[in-house]
Amino acid sequence: MKKLLLVFAAAIIFAGCSGEQKKETTQENNTTQEAKTPKIELANFNSEAGKHVDQKVAVSGIVDHVCKHGGKKLLLVNDEADLHVTSDERFNEELMGSEIVVEGIVRELRIDEAYCLKMEEDNIKSHKTGETDESLYERKQRQIEHYRDSMQKANVDHLSFYSLEYVAHNVVK
Repeated sequence: MKKLLLVFAAAIIFAGCSGEQKKETTQENNTTQEAKTPKIELANFNSEAGKHVDQKVAVSGIVDHVCKHGGKKLLLVNDEADLHVTSDERFNEELMGSEIVVEGIVRELRIDEAYCLKMEEDNIKSHKTGETDESLYERKQRQIEHYRDSMQKANVDHLSFYSLEYVAHNVVK
């Protein structure tokens, strides 16, 4: 009877262990599947980005410019398009001219009438307090009108501008 009980206990332990291994394998496969980042062609970024807002994607191109002001923006280009990539950290200026693959989170700036009204209010307020001169005030007003005209011509209630929030990159050799 004791032998039968030991065999039964061993079978339960073995079954428990093999089931746990299957779980780990399944988790590894899920991790591998999650690790695959969709790639968007730079030329198609603006038309495809809306499907990937707040999701990680990969985009390749040539680093045309690293912002000298703070170093936290770069401009990725090819012959057909360009894309602004932003980061919390400074980009290395040595990246300029390099072909890279950038992984990042797609971000959307949505311009609608409420956004335009807020921009207009802020512009008037800063002009009245002397924070902006007449030239800057007029330039901002023209930009707001451009947004409104663009929405009206396209018969849409908002405009979307997409960028990429930097996660990682690899230099293409």
